[in-house]
Amino acid sequence: MKKGVSFLVTVALIALVSSLASAYDPSPLQDTCVAIDEPNDAVFVNGKFCKNPNLTMAEDFFSPGLDKPGNTSNQVGSNVTTVNVDKIKGLNTLGISIVRIDYEPYGENPPHTHPRATEILTVLEGTLYVGFVTSNPENRLISKVLNKGDVFVFPIGLIHFQFNVGHTNAVAIAGLNSQNPGVITIAKAVFGSNPPINPDVLTKAFQLDKNVVDYLQSRFS
Repeated sequence: MKKGVSFLVTVALIALVSSLASAYDPSPLQDTCVAIDEPNDAVFVNGKFCKNPNLTMAEDFFSPGLDKPGNTSNQVGSNVTTVNVDKIKGLNTLGISIVRIDYEPYGENPPHTHPRATEILTVLEGTLYVGFVTSNPENRLISKVLNKGDVFVFPIGLIHFQFNVGHTNAVAIAGLNSQNPGVITIAKAVFGSNPPINPDVLTKAFQLDKNVVDYLQSRFS
């Protein structure tokens, strides 16, 4: 292989590896990096200011209460209890978090995305209809009905949902490969943004009457 071609191949491989490496949370540079709000007490920096590792304790890696049902008395009939780096400071740089999702009968976790994480969900109780939609241009729906003990994966960044199709409450636990996955609820983001998106934009994008768009924006504002 000529030197010029070899160099270009090497550059391309480095770019590929770099893009893959930056797609997820960075690898930790030490055993622990417990997030701390006051940098005056910090020693190391890796994503967030870190507590001196010699001062870490069990409480930095602990959070109680995931056995407690969340309050589902809301418009969508579900509740997500999140345990991320804001709840467990020791998760900082470890690239993982967990959530508990409670659903009342016919409640749903509405279509949303996690911009920084893939999600793996297992049903603890009940029956859920779940799915995700692939990217343009196919926009293919991949869906399945899950029962107790079933596991389903939602790929990073794709719109996905869960809907309780049973007559009883449902519970699921999900792991995400980010200390702070982020969440964008589609309806809320589009019709409830602050400041509001110009209704003319949404009227054309969704092929709706402007009065319908005005109504939807009033519902999510």
